[in-house]
Amino acid sequence: MIEQEKQQSLKRRITHMLGKKFLRVIARLQSRHSLLPNDPILPNSCFTWVPMMEKSYPDIREEFEKVWLHPESIPAFHQLSPDQSRISKADNWKTYPFFVFGRPITQNCIQCPKTSTLLKKIPGIQNAWFSILAPNYHIPPHRGPTKALVRCHLGIKVPNDNASCWLRVDKLIYNWSEGECVLFDDTYEHEVHNDTAEYRAVLFVDVDRPMDNFGKLLNKGILRLMKATHYVKEPMKNILIWNSNLRSKKPNA
Repeated sequence: MIEQEKQQSLKRRITHMLGKKFLRVIARLQSRHSLLPNDPILPNSCFTWVPMMEKSYPDIREEFEKVWLHPESIPAFHQLSPDQSRISKADNWKTYPFFVFGRPITQNCIQCPKTSTLLKKIPGIQNAWFSILAPNYHIPPHRGPTKALVRCHLGIKVPNDNASCWLRVDKLIYNWSEGECVLFDDTYEHEVHNDTAEYRAVLFVDVDRPMDNFGKLLNKGILRLMKATHYVKEPMKNILIWNSNLRSKKPNA
């Protein structure tokens, strides 16, 4: 049994490594067919829905605060996605998902109706969650898997000393502000520092990258392949198990 588990773990690591190499090669082709600049941080004007998100900040903040009343009910990133165990340690990076590769997490959407209604209005949404970083935690340098997506962070709860709470994308540094969005390409090396005594929370969103017709077909195929792998299937399974366990613990469940 132990030997079988070792073989499965080795097979998984090899598959993961080969998949990442394949996506790195494909990224060069995607860049040529992208309708956006190939820059680490992108202008907010790239997407017409950004002002809508920023305008909705008060409602999103209100619903986040209700969820944050029970931090013990929010899983750490690696508890949902074991592939993230290198960059997510202990309880330092919590995630409250609404969408995972286009699939809504119904229970969480019901708990935050205004936030989920807003997210459903965003064209091409793939992933969305509250991303909560503990005080004095550092997410080490890493890269996202595919250029098929563009990432957005909306600052929800930002430490007063925001100069000590920052995101680096390639060689660019960004300091979050509450109610403001930043767009970036997560295939560039990036890392996060929260060198303060306060929590930092953002609404984390991935959307389809605008492409020409060939690029759209290419990205559609890549995302379809990704959805068929453990990289996506395992987090979905773990989210459903986590939420089911939460319901079973409630007195009126």
